[in-house]
Amino acid sequence: MTNHLRFPRRATLIRLALIAAAVALVAPRVRAQLTYTSGRPVWPAYEGWMQNEDGTADFLFGYMNENWQEEIDVPVGPDNLMEPSGPDAGQPTHFLPRRNRFIFRVRVPKDFGQKEMVWTLNSHGNTAKAYASLKTDLLLENIDLMSETGALGAGTSSPEVRADKPPVITLQGGKMRTATVGQPLSLVALVTDDGVPRSRGRGVSGAQTGRGGRGAATTPGAILGVPPGRDPAFVPPTRVTVGKVVGLHLSWFVYRGEGPVSFDPPQIKTWEDTRTGANSPWAPLWTPPALPADNKWTTSVTFSEPGTYILRGRADDGALFTDEEITVNVIR
Repeated sequence: MTNHLRFPRRATLIRLALIAAAVALVAPRVRAQLTYTSGRPVWPAYEGWMQNEDGTADFLFGYMNENWQEEIDVPVGPDNLMEPSGPDAGQPTHFLPRRNRFIFRVRVPKDFGQKEMVWTLNSHGNTAKAYASLKTDLLLENIDLMSETGALGAGTSSPEVRADKPPVITLQGGKMRTATVGQPLSLVALVTDDGVPRSRGRGVSGAQTGRGGRGAATTPGAILGVPPGRDPAFVPPTRVTVGKVVGLHLSWFVYRGEGPVSFDPPQIKTWEDTRTGANSPWAPLWTPPALPADNKWTTSVTFSEPGTYILRGRADDGALFTDEEITVNVIR
């Protein structure tokens, strides 16, 4: 059988060009209208599932907080529940800004079959649901995690990257801690890695350029395509796909618990902050930190309010990551 390709006529091509030009003129205004600092909801996301050697499977979830600044707390209960395994299946109750991928896993038995798991989240008066199932087209492998987080660039990979193993993180001290309001608590973690992928220098993103930033634009406006007079901090990225600078690092963040928490030194963001100058692997011009000589990362955390907090440490080599948690009972 012969397949015939049909090409549009000249008039059609002209119409398509005019439509594209109109979209280009309108797009900046649309993007500006879709940028929020606060007041918008969080959307739960089912990312896919991974197969385990024992026949069980892990559902992977993340979320999209529409806000660029507001961090939202939604306790486990009617407004934040997992069904049928919940209401508490280990989901977050503290939601960081913007897109957060592959934040938690829920293991299901090998006889889970065609059933669904539903994560319901209500924030700012908006109720949203994420539906998880074992559909074959949602099966994930490590290469998918790398691609989705932007570590590979657009549609690229290599045998070296495909052989990458996630970092190993070992916490120094117990996983249950007690702290006092206003008094720093020291967190020490030993992080080791196989050195893959190799750290790349700054640029639009190391994953995208792979050239240590050579030939990259030298001003934030040029990198982001920000029109004159616009604040680059609140202009959404112009790239269709997210790009990420690779390089081993460790970040602590609040996973559960309400009240201001400060980290010293300030932690590299685990959420996709794509604004120039942000302390984020997704930000233009970001550079991976120097590794500690003994592979031990030391961080001080200070709590402003009493309560029970779950802090998560994410060791990330830029492509794959490993999470560990500690629970902190904060008293006055």
